[in-house]
Amino acid sequence: MRLPDEPELPLQINIVPMIDVIFAILTFFIMSTLFLTRSEGLPVNLPKASTAKQQQVPNRITITVDDKEQVSLNRKPIAIDDLTQQVRTLVGSNPDVLVIINADEKVGYGRVVAVMDRVRKVEGAKLAIATQK
Repeated sequence: MRLPDEPELPLQINIVPMIDVIFAILTFFIMSTLFLTRSEGLPVNLPKASTAKQQQVPNRITITVDDKEQVSLNRKPIAIDDLTQQVRTLVGSNPDVLVIINADEKVGYGRVVAVMDRVRKVEGAKLAIATQK
């Protein structure tokens, strides 16, 4: 309750706290977008190709062959003998699955061909090789 002898104060909107909140939200979004770049495979030195094209496929299976010729399926180490069965399980009946091979440029040609041969045994698997532009 206001007493009659009090002067009426003009209404004010203090925007400093609102600016602080906006900057905090902006900082959150900037920091969260830094983590949106998703690495599909393990870090390897990909070979360069001038004709490389980006492929946008929602369903991907990533096979990585690192410089020690260790094979990984979706970032999990796997024996090359089990590769066909695991890829077949992941592909299932989905015809839109793209199997991407990330092979380090130091890996021997024979090892990459062996991985490709195992993947090509899977019905419906589309095969791609990752490169850098």
